[in-house]
Amino acid sequence: MGTVLEGSVRKAGDKLRVTAQLINVSDGYHIWSKDYDGDVKDILNFQSNVAEQVVQALQVKLGGDETRALAKKPTENPEAHRLYLLGRYEFGKYTQAGWNNAIRYYEQALKLDPNYALAYCGLADNYAYMGSVVMPEKEAIAKEKEFAQKALELDPELAEAHMSIALALIGAFDWQNGLKEFDRALELNPNLAFAYEVQAWTVNGLGRFDEAIAKTRKAVELDPLNPFFQMSLSFFQYWARQYDDAIAQARKTLEMDPNSAISHVLLGLSFLKKGDTAGAIVELQKARAPDPGAWYQGFLGYAYAISGDRVKADQALHELEDLAKHQYVSPTAFATIYLGLGDKGKVLDWLEKSYEQQDSACWYLKIDQIYDNVRNEPRFQALLKKVGLDQ
Repeated sequence: MGTVLEGSVRKAGDKLRVTAQLINVSDGYHIWSKDYDGDVKDILNFQSNVAEQVVQALQVKLGGDETRALAKKPTENPEAHRLYLLGRYEFGKYTQAGWNNAIRYYEQALKLDPNYALAYCGLADNYAYMGSVVMPEKEAIAKEKEFAQKALELDPELAEAHMSIALALIGAFDWQNGLKEFDRALELNPNLAFAYEVQAWTVNGLGRFDEAIAKTRKAVELDPLNPFFQMSLSFFQYWARQYDDAIAQARKTLEMDPNSAISHVLLGLSFLKKGDTAGAIVELQKARAPDPGAWYQGFLGYAYAISGDRVKADQALHELEDLAKHQYVSPTAFATIYLGLGDKGKVLDWLEKSYEQQDSACWYLKIDQIYDNVRNEPRFQALLKKVGLDQ
């Protein structure tokens, strides 16, 4: 690659300025640069016009499909587009409140433009991440499929729609067809960072750690300020048993996003593997502080059990049982505490319930070292076969 085209956007009131510049990769020399001014109220037309003018200025030769893609606008309604972007922002917080807000924004966008395929993708992806956390995965997948299919019907060539379909397929443990849809999404849009990211989680579950890390690095290259991508990299390093690298990456994520509770989980699990149970408990308590959800409670109870504090482990278990009386709790949260307590029978009972609900924790059965003590159990091997991870 000899040159790269970069762009930046500045906003002042309702005015936008886009600066495009062509840079020589070998020495960083700026070959060409130009500013484009527009109005935020007409952002969709402005976006298309800037792209067309840049192509003309650089005399880039495009084929018919590329030209049509360049001119294509996701919606004619700027307010619908604004609401969609707000939805994506809320989705990116990866919290229950954020997901609820995102649904509201996507639904408002669809009221303004019922044929807005990207908004249906937003809803599909939202439910993909809500599954196993705030609702049973099986219920989430049903909604996910519905919205992803609607997006695909509206726009069969929309990369995001194929990515949403892929997520739904993977959620149902259809690994190969899911991977094919990820490939199709990236064929349609090679710069779709989120597709690289979720594809990475898929191949990670299949035990292809180097590939998962490489795909995540590609996502980070495309979207370097996305803390979720940074966090994912630390988890793939953890599952690859590269604990020092995982710890360093988790700390880097926390510098970018101090509220990343899941990064504290990663630190806690890594410290446990390095024998630092006290440090692990401190990190897992930090994870639970901003979000006392079932997932975090399960890991904290696990750490208490590993440290030998049976009283606090049992207390964490009872708190989960109380929580389950008024909100959804993933069966895997219970299994996690029983793993720490060494009760293999209860672990497998709860993991079988996880499978029945198509819980996303089943993605990691093959590779997560937390299951090492039950890995050779016949019931665990049967679970691996059911989810297609026995090879």
